[in-house]
Amino acid sequence: MTDARPFHFKHFSLYHHRSTMKVGTDAILLGRWTEVKPTDVVLDIGTGCGLLPLMLLQKGVAHVDAVDIDKASIEEATINFEASQWREHLKAYCTDIVEFNTDRKYDLIVSNPPFFNRFSKCDSERKSRARHNDAGLPYATICREVGRLMQSEGRFALVLPFDVSADFLQTAEQHGLYLHKRMTIIPIAGKEPNRVNLELGFKKGDTVCEETFVIRDADIRFTPQYNEFLKDYYLGL
Repeated sequence: MTDARPFHFKHFSLYHHRSTMKVGTDAILLGRWTEVKPTDVVLDIGTGCGLLPLMLLQKGVAHVDAVDIDKASIEEATINFEASQWREHLKAYCTDIVEFNTDRKYDLIVSNPPFFNRFSKCDSERKSRARHNDAGLPYATICREVGRLMQSEGRFALVLPFDVSADFLQTAEQHGLYLHKRMTIIPIAGKEPNRVNLELGFKKGDTVCEETFVIRDADIRFTPQYNEFLKDYYLGL
């Protein structure tokens, strides 16, 4: 049976049982890690239940447009947006990002994009399109669309599996996007990294700001780093 209860954060709650992309650690860490400015107009590509827009509005941005190809996800994101204190600063669109037409150029674009490979594809076509880059949103496509929609001084922040990040960055450079910041994420102390948060822009810098983040210590407890990082969002921290 599907669990239809909302997920509660300190300053907002959201339903996620209908969305292709549920509330998860990848998006939560990305939303917390991404730096924002009060004047930022933001685009979230593949919003799912709308988690990233709500996290970024809590941090203080001007407006977020959220795009997803899945109708049920956008319906659920819209419900979550309307229930939030930032409802006037949010708009959800059910469309393929390639077909998303707007006069805006965004200061910040964020995405928790599809990244699973063919060999782990799920049975649901909806989830497959949301999760698999070869089923719905190839990396070259997302880079091209970011180039179309982002301000010249804008930032593009996303989360990827660590083992595909080098290939993604090579594709990004082919589309004029260059790495500015990277957070390497280790799931358990002593293990290899499994995720990476990246921030890219149009200008190629001399250096990349690097950091490492460990989620759990060796006895599987959340690290002090994790608890401190998410204290503004998680209940009980």
